[in-house]
Amino acid sequence: MSTDTNQTIAVIKAVAAEIDRAERILFITGAGISADSGLPTYRGVGGLYQDQATEEGIRIEEALSAMMFAHRPALTWKYLWQIGAACHGAKPNRAHEVIALLQQHKPSIAVLTQNIDGLHRAAGTANLIEVHGHAFDLFCTRCRTQFSAADLIANYERQPELPPTCPQCGGGVRPDVVLFGERLPDEAVQAMMALSNPPPELVIAIGTSSTFPYIVGPVVQAGYLGIPTVEINPVDTSVSALVTYRLRLGAAEAMDKIWAYSSKSKPLLSKLGDVG
Repeated sequence: MSTDTNQTIAVIKAVAAEIDRAERILFITGAGISADSGLPTYRGVGGLYQDQATEEGIRIEEALSAMMFAHRPALTWKYLWQIGAACHGAKPNRAHEVIALLQQHKPSIAVLTQNIDGLHRAAGTANLIEVHGHAFDLFCTRCRTQFSAADLIANYERQPELPPTCPQCGGGVRPDVVLFGERLPDEAVQAMMALSNPPPELVIAIGTSSTFPYIVGPVVQAGYLGIPTVEINPVDTSVSALVTYRLRLGAAEAMDKIWAYSSKSKPLLSKLGDVG
């Protein structure tokens, strides 16, 4: 067994021990946690266009902006549809499942996600803050009637004429997601503020590039308070040098191994054997 493998196993065991010890745990998740579900890692709201222009020759951030939606809603919907279609049919992977399993033992666990794919919901996650919204929740911009994607656009399976319109008033309908240039929802902001009172006993960032200040903030604040922090990401990010424990693994592999070493999985571990 190589030195790197031994070191990785040592970190996995240490993180599992931290999870066993802590009750108030904050998981912060980004697109990387959904990569093992077949979804591309996202760039902002989108992510199907990392470092690429759209077919119209504009940046994806511009296409998915509030200003573009106001002036050319069909163009914004073109790319919202592609994102929704990519999310449709995806299933939670082992990382989503393990977080939900841990919550069954530790109900004070909270999850702050940047993802709009709904996979945490599908896994049964509680105490969930979807800070950028949810692609499958829709609303009318005129009368504010709420719809599900299943009711109005067949869960992104069959593309209608875009933009879709409200059957109640004929107004334009959009997903309940944060477009570029829009403020975060007040409810999400208040929920994030509540995470620090009382502060978590452990912060774990999984699959996020850690570019948004409200995502970096809890990790940095935990460090100031002497609270252990973990980053699970195959690539380095702005917080990699700051965390207590660093695992350069994919989310599903890392969380599966952490679960196997957790005391909460001991009945399961006796059947699976040692993952090391």
